[in-house]
Amino acid sequence: MNPQELAAHEVADFDEMAAGDTLPLPTPDMDGDALFRLGMMYSTGQGGCPMDRVSAHMIFNLAAMKGSVEARVYRREMSQEMDSDEISEAQRAARRWIDSGVVKLAA
Repeated sequence: MNPQELAAHEVADFDEMAAGDTLPLPTPDMDGDALFRLGMMYSTGQGGCPMDRVSAHMIFNLAAMKGSVEARVYRREMSQEMDSDEISEAQRAARRWIDSGVVKLAA
């Protein structure tokens, strides 16, 4: 699955987006702080992102794996507002981003 197909399955509801609009998505060059800021955009529905707890949790998870302490705090807070199926979905999505090579973790 290429990054665009992955994004279509893992982040937000594209039916809500107008034709030609694109969502900000994780990229290989993003560090933990940049991913944290992206997660904040999804958790608040700002910066061209729909409000999406699963996507926000997924991105906070990626940011935490890249060293963002703030992302760990926000991920924990979001988890308290989510049911176990949503959390599992966010965790699987984060793993798929990593496995696809779109997000690279430090060795």
